[in-house]
Amino acid sequence: MITAFFRTVILYLLIIVGLRLMGKRQIGELEPGDLVLTLIISDLASVPMQDFGIPLVNGAFPIIILLSLSMLVSFFSLKSIRFRSLVCGRPTVIIRCGKILQANMAKTRFTVDELYEQLRTQGYNDLSSVKYAILETSGQVSVLPYTRCAPLTPQAVGLDLPDDVTLPVLVVNDGHILADNLRSCGRDLSWLQNQLKQRRLTSPKQVFLMTVDEAGTVVCVTKEAPA
Repeated sequence: MITAFFRTVILYLLIIVGLRLMGKRQIGELEPGDLVLTLIISDLASVPMQDFGIPLVNGAFPIIILLSLSMLVSFFSLKSIRFRSLVCGRPTVIIRCGKILQANMAKTRFTVDELYEQLRTQGYNDLSSVKYAILETSGQVSVLPYTRCAPLTPQAVGLDLPDDVTLPVLVVNDGHILADNLRSCGRDLSWLQNQLKQRRLTSPKQVFLMTVDEAGTVVCVTKEAPA
């Protein structure tokens, strides 16, 4: 039992490190090569987890080789556009000027049902409002609507509004002080204690989250009492 535990932990950590090296992507955003790599790694890891007769290195070594190969492919993809197109594919236009390009849909084996599902998820239920739709290599569809159907923006109506968008920084997360974030936004523990005092709080443990943005606006959410 102990052997199984340690073998599983080692393989799990190895796969986590490998997926981190692949970059921060969701499953739905994986390129075909990354998806195949993920499936193969999961299959390789499951065998030594279940069969104790197989040395652990026999499961770990192929995983390391595959991860190294993935990093090598990523390197060449950055250096060569042709190689990147070969491995990752290219985006395909499936709607141009409101007209469905049936040949491109057939080539990518993209069905009408899938097309309408993607359009609906982005708020478009009428083809007449879509000027371009591009099937990305991740399988997602990017939609560019006609100007008359595009979401209204201040720029579109001639309004010159001040740029008041700020980036909030999380300084307390579930009762834990994020010291690096606190320093990055030019604050210290004294400032944090003062913020707590203003809200009649005695400890960061009472805070579920606290953020501060570039304008100095503080948002503090206290923890709810246990039911």
